[in-house]
Amino acid sequence: MTDESKTSTHESSQGGHDHEAAPEQKPISGSKAVVGIVIVLVVALVLAGLGLANRKSANTVLAQRTNELAAPSVIALVPKQGAPVDSFVLPGNVTAYTDSPIFARTSGYLTKWYFDIGARVSKGALLADIATPELDQQLSQAESDLVTSEANANNARIQAARYTDLVKTDAVSQQDTDTFVNQAAATASAVKSAQANVQRIKELQSFEKVYAPFDGVVTARNIDTGQLITQGSTSELFHLQAIQTLRVYANLPQIYSANVKRGTKVDLTFAEYAGKTFQGTLVRTSDAIDPVSRTLVVEIDVDNRGGELLPGSLAQVHFKTPAAGPTFIVPASALIFRREGLRLGLVVDGDTSHLVPVIIGEDDGANVQIVSGINSGDKVIQDPPDSLIEGEKVHVQGPAEQANAGGK
Repeated sequence: MTDESKTSTHESSQGGHDHEAAPEQKPISGSKAVVGIVIVLVVALVLAGLGLANRKSANTVLAQRTNELAAPSVIALVPKQGAPVDSFVLPGNVTAYTDSPIFARTSGYLTKWYFDIGARVSKGALLADIATPELDQQLSQAESDLVTSEANANNARIQAARYTDLVKTDAVSQQDTDTFVNQAAATASAVKSAQANVQRIKELQSFEKVYAPFDGVVTARNIDTGQLITQGSTSELFHLQAIQTLRVYANLPQIYSANVKRGTKVDLTFAEYAGKTFQGTLVRTSDAIDPVSRTLVVEIDVDNRGGELLPGSLAQVHFKTPAAGPTFIVPASALIFRREGLRLGLVVDGDTSHLVPVIIGEDDGANVQIVSGINSGDKVIQDPPDSLIEGEKVHVQGPAEQANAGGK
């Protein structure tokens, strides 16, 4: 046996020995691989869900905490009950008996005004003069057109009369006669039209002088000499108000609407006349309850021939009425003054503000008597913040918090 044959035989025997010694590897089945992937995904989803839940919970807690800190802290107390009331006070708006803006009925230039603000004028008093040169020329043209129309009408009338006589002797045709008769009628109508045009321009020319329509006082003058005046309601010349008698309007709560009678004397007080009472007469009501405010509009006329009272001012109207129910006493600082009127802040549902309109009775400066608007058991907010709005969340202080706040 040669050396190469021995070597080949030895290598063959070694190769067979190595193959027998290597462990046999079984392949992973497809179902086990899918199960493993699903388990990994489920674990990942659970972890992600837990993370999102924790974050959402943290955000909710943060929002709640923020809202709690943002809610104003208030003291809410049940008001003390007062004695039944036989009178109450309402605010009243004072207006002029007659209030009128004065506008121009013709266009031109203001040559002169005669009364300034504060002047008392009588009906028919001359307030201002307006120069209207264009209107004057229009009047001259219209008058000339009228003369022409009258001449044409006169000529047509003569011709019509002549042909009417001639047609009786068959000297002219009936057709020519009818033509001249119709022409006479047309020119007569043209004369009437020209006359109306002249009259129209004269009426406009009469508005060159501005007169007072009633007795009153001039409260505004918006013009000056040389100013261009435009016809219409775009620019007010004067504002005139009749103040001999003033109207006072008040909104009466529905609960008292059945107790007011026309002709009743009503006392009025004004801040500028402390301690002085003016007497007016209830002359009319709106005879309808406002569905929004549930009030009845009443008008009280007051004599102002002395000129002490001014339109546009605020009056306190003192109404007498039979006792209609219990009253409540609250601190004056609890009142909220809004454009819609007096309001009180209540706490409802434990932590929500509710603004209610109220009617006050007696007011001693420190405390006020609430005639209408709240009920027994309502929690009234003491010293409400100016920014308090309807439906706002509030933090109601407990006795301990109130004591600490008072100690500070």
